[in-house]
Amino acid sequence: MADQSSFGWLSVGLKKAKPFLAMVSLQFGYAGMYIITIIALKKGMSHYILSVYRHVVAFLIIAPFALVLERKVRPKLTLPIFLRIMALGLLEPVLDQNLYNVGMTYTSATMGATFVNMLPAVTFILAMIFRLEKVNVKKFHSVAKVIGTVITVMGAMVMTLYTGPAIHFIKSAGAIHHGNTTEPDKHNHFIGILLLLGSICSWSGFFILQSFTLKKYPAELSLTALVCLMGTVEGAVVSLIFERDMSVWKLGFNSKLLAITYSGVVCSGIAYYVQGVVIRERGPVFLTSFSPLCMIITATLGAIVLKELIHLGSILGAILIVIGLYTVVWGKSKDTKSTSEESIMTKDMGKNQELPIVDHGGIIDGPVKILKIPAANNIRSDSIVSK
Repeated sequence: MADQSSFGWLSVGLKKAKPFLAMVSLQFGYAGMYIITIIALKKGMSHYILSVYRHVVAFLIIAPFALVLERKVRPKLTLPIFLRIMALGLLEPVLDQNLYNVGMTYTSATMGATFVNMLPAVTFILAMIFRLEKVNVKKFHSVAKVIGTVITVMGAMVMTLYTGPAIHFIKSAGAIHHGNTTEPDKHNHFIGILLLLGSICSWSGFFILQSFTLKKYPAELSLTALVCLMGTVEGAVVSLIFERDMSVWKLGFNSKLLAITYSGVVCSGIAYYVQGVVIRERGPVFLTSFSPLCMIITATLGAIVLKELIHLGSILGAILIVIGLYTVVWGKSKDTKSTSEESIMTKDMGKNQELPIVDHGGIIDGPVKILKIPAANNIRSDSIVSK
């Protein structure tokens, strides 16, 4: 009995920790993509072609699993759902990835990283607009989501805008990499900022629309495969418009192929599926609250693999990011618990209530009669007050 109890406790604990472990692992996957992709881009690979090929790989990997594992549970693909999938393929695989890359070239890598870490705040705002998130100023855990989002963005700003002295945690003989000091003109800089803002809005919109789509089409693998397919088709059209040289489509056994394979399998195929599962269980804000972790992991991997220096600004920003991150996660966990308790109470009140009938003068002889009184239909869940 003791062994069964311990096993049950461990099973429940792992189930609760699954979304957290999935999101942390996903950030490691994204950080690895950053290291591999930056090498491929420095060797002349087009970011348009990279986006197309990575979704081809993702579709080829995910589609067989979707066909086999979800053949009995996959809903019918209606026209409204298909249009949503087309929009999803446009928002993230095409708009987000390409707007971000072009915007970063017009401004700087620092500016691009800064805008990426605004993702939780933008998603939280969009989630509130579409009523996926609610803020109750009377509940501390609800206000904590707002405070945590602000702290996270502040930490990202410190991490990217303030450099500070170099901290030599890992001593190496690697050369110090100097960035390009060429300043872009004001016109391109303004356009780049608009493109980066559009990239973050597209990414946030993708999470919100994915949350709505999963309610109508609750098949994560199939949805992932279809989004990758539509992203490939739409991205190919964009690539043919902006890349007139057909030689950019040629591949070889080099870092370009590695970047395509890794980003396609890990960061498009697996990531889209994991994001869909986590969004359905915890919501889009919980998902995006982990995105700043990628910056911390990337800084660490950059110091080890690319021999990059870690500066004081990165450390201070990382501390703020972690504080804000777990503030948001704590608020979301309390939100989920509160919603579950209200749902249980509403379900219990919806059942038939049974009242024993007794005589006013004493106990009735014989078996007690039961009178079934149906619950009122106009009971609202928001009128329930928990103790």
